[in-house]
Amino acid sequence: MKYVRFQQGETISYGLLEGNTIKVIEGDLFSVHTITDHKLSIDSVQLLAPCQPSKAVCIGLNYHDHATEMKLELPKNPLIFMKPSSCLTNPSGIIEYPSISSNLHYEAEMAIVIGKTARKIPAEKANDYVFGYTCANDVTARDIQMADGQWTRGKSFDTFLPLGPCIVTDVDPHNLDIKLYLNNELKQSSNTCQLIFKVPELIAFVSQVMTLNPGDVIITGTPSGVGPMNVGDTVTVELSGIGKLVNTIVAE
Repeated sequence: MKYVRFQQGETISYGLLEGNTIKVIEGDLFSVHTITDHKLSIDSVQLLAPCQPSKAVCIGLNYHDHATEMKLELPKNPLIFMKPSSCLTNPSGIIEYPSISSNLHYEAEMAIVIGKTARKIPAEKANDYVFGYTCANDVTARDIQMADGQWTRGKSFDTFLPLGPCIVTDVDPHNLDIKLYLNNELKQSSNTCQLIFKVPELIAFVSQVMTLNPGDVIITGTPSGVGPMNVGDTVTVELSGIGKLVNTIVAE
């Protein structure tokens, strides 16, 4: 199933996406809700980020091909950092190029969307806490990240977490083609089978440290091929079975 979050006029709602039609949902997608018979055309609404995470937990160096590209040893444990909720950007929204950066990079990623409160979850039960999956772009001011030596500032500017276009519940997260196009030119191409730490391991590891709330996301790392973006560029993250996340770069 595919779920979207959208705005029509002043009203923000969740919906079940079937083709180009949205069935409006009443209530909270992550708790009590009803799928109504009220239908809307997807062309009549503005798609928003499909969830509103209280935090995005991000995984560094989690693709075998990216580790090979960077000539780095495989990590023994997941490398985690975070993006604040203020980074969130809608599908078809803008990414602002910070005036204090001169090296803005894309990173195509798969995001795990948490469906219920998760704390200290064993890996064998982790899938019970997954609502679904969506596309993400871990936008990074690479020069700031490298200069600081830790990653928070370079990863956390407003608009640095595009998510969408929908949450999909019935895909195999370990066999999805993942691609990134910059101005229609293919820059990243891999498959989530390349993940070093799989979805259950990530949820177990992160939930030992912090409580994951419904709607929170874990973005699972990027494959090889990361590189720069410039003002005016269009960047597209595509995951098979989920869809395309398209954003445009603008000056701050």
